Amino acid sequence: MDILLSWLSHWQGAVAVVLVLGGLILFHELGHFTVARLFGIGVRTFSLGFGPRIWGRQVGKTEYRLSLVPLGGYVSMVGEEGEEEDPEVLARDASNNVTFDRSESFALRPAWQRMLVVLAGPVANIILAFFIYWGVALFIGQSFLEPVIGSVVDGSPAAKAELRAGDRIVEIDGKPIQDWSEVIEGIGAGQGRPVKVMLERDEGREIVLFTTEITPEAKTRKNIFGEEQPAWLIGIMAAGTYGTRELGAMDALTAGFKQTWGMIAFTLESFKKLFERVVPLDQVGGPILIAQMVGQQAEYGVTGVLLMAALISVNLGILNLLPVPVLDGGHILFALIEMIRRRPVTDKVRDAAIRVGMTLLLGLMLLATWNDLVRLFS
Repeated sequence: MDILLSWLSHWQGAVAVVLVLGGLILFHELGHFTVARLFGIGVRTFSLGFGPRIWGRQVGKTEYRLSLVPLGGYVSMVGEEGEEEDPEVLARDASNNVTFDRSESFALRPAWQRMLVVLAGPVANIILAFFIYWGVALFIGQSFLEPVIGSVVDGSPAAKAELRAGDRIVEIDGKPIQDWSEVIEGIGAGQGRPVKVMLERDEGREIVLFTTEITPEAKTRKNIFGEEQPAWLIGIMAAGTYGTRELGAMDALTAGFKQTWGMIAFTLESFKKLFERVVPLDQVGGPILIAQMVGQQAEYGVTGVLLMAALISVNLGILNLLPVPVLDGGHILFALIEMIRRRPVTDKVRDAAIRVGMTLLLGLMLLATWNDLVRLFS
């Protein structure tokens, strides 16, 4: 029975990985497809999956295809490979029928249209993340770290004020406290002046409320990137218990926006710290790490998988916006240069930039895969 449960657990994780990675890439391609069609750009093929064709249906000039490898998909637009130089090739759809004309060529469109088509992929990933955060907040609720003390440092201001593990902080300087982040903000807001803290304590037979005054100490603590930062502390640690609060439609919408923006800001800061070498290169992860993370979240249920998918979706969107040739950001950069100079970048410059971009991207993929393998077998 244990072997069967273990096998089912692994299959559950594998299915979650395929659904998440495939869905995120497919949604990215759907962004390109939607804006291309809005501009009247011809699309030969929209494929769910890669590799050999399993099934397809021609609708208008586009073949909608189901392919063998379910990790993502692709959009084949008319003229995106320089086909405008050959009218005969330009005019063929997925069934080799002569139907497209030069007005439907992606390459012959104004730079701003091409830029928006390319930009639509990363933007679609950001939009998907927002809908996930909003949906989770609306239908499941918003989780938060409860303001319950887990431990008190000996000799600290909190210990001198006789705070105990299990105490719940309910107010700081008259402001109601609902989660642990507000505890940190409330203590730090005074910049070292004494703060009045109201606590709730379970005395066994009754719940007691009491207020005490605590003077924070100037200390340093490590942030999520491992950097030492100054902080005002009283010597308490969170118990690590989480609660869930129900949200109405508008509150859930606001929470979705805040979580999405917070994840965008965090992702941008992560890239900045990586380039500054604050985050070491051995922390860079690739497909194996992503698969492991999704598989782990699958063990905790659908909510964990959805939140992980939102995180990866934001990262995928931001990564694709980096101004590296072969990524969407590189194509956007070429389009911006063309709009400023009023003429496209020369083929020689474009080809050289693409070679450099391919080298950088390949190097990053090899580094990420190497790090994944080291973590996997260490």
